[in-house]
Amino acid sequence: MDSLVDSVYDQIEIEDFTFDSNTQLFQYPCPCGDKFQICLEDLKDGEEIAICPSCSLMVQIIYDQDDLSPFIQQVSYSQTSFSHPILA
Repeated sequence: MDSLVDSVYDQIEIEDFTFDSNTQLFQYPCPCGDKFQICLEDLKDGEEIAICPSCSLMVQIIYDQDDLSPFIQQVSYSQTSFSHPILA
């Protein structure tokens, strides 16, 4: 794993990524014009490398597992808010 971390383009704080609760993806702009991506589930599993699907550059995400709690709650909220029909 150390050799993978040595070959990353940059180290980015998780707060600098945007998060989409529908896709559960964290994204950050890549110099090529696309975006680095990593899913919430991978971060929960301890993964810390986000990859750009267009150019294969990689960034290391700086985070603690505790940093994921707001995003996990956001996903849980969005899933439950659409699972119950609205009664008139």
